[in-house]
Amino acid sequence: MKLELIQGDITKVDADAIVNAANSSLLGGGGVDGAIHRAAGPELLAECRTLGRCPAGQARLTKGYRLPARHVIHTVGPVWQGGKQSEEAVLARCYKSVFALVEQHGLRSVAFPSISTGVYGFPIDRAAPIALREIHAALARLPQLEKVTVVLFSPPDLATYQRALASAPEPTPGGNV
Repeated sequence: MKLELIQGDITKVDADAIVNAANSSLLGGGGVDGAIHRAAGPELLAECRTLGRCPAGQARLTKGYRLPARHVIHTVGPVWQGGKQSEEAVLARCYKSVFALVEQHGLRSVAFPSISTGVYGFPIDRAAPIALREIHAALARLPQLEKVTVVLFSPPDLATYQRALASAPEPTPGGNV
């Protein structure tokens, strides 16, 4: 299985890259963003200061510093505004932007949190199918990608992703998901 859903702490995942659900300043914040910055150490903040801002739907790559992951890919998800501000399209672009960096840098494993479903308020039952669709598409398109892990914060979040995975359309042939 190239796709794994787990409950846990993304800062403990050993992967080529972990994804940070960042804010547009890239300078740390609450939730996953704060946890990643704390675990990586001050060097991550120093590198992020050199990157400038990151618009929603885009991604930036840094070193992982004190994390087990070699890199952090920071992506800025949409703030939920009731679904009337193209939030679903912006969320899909987050995953596409991350996978573009995965491809560009030849990464073989990546771990994601549930982007935008914390303080940004995106309903997780709407976010999970988008995330899984984009992950399946990347696995089908990128043969070097050996493993994608989605690290969920709580048992209810994990259960939501498991339900979404169970009801997702079959992956395309050759995707080995």
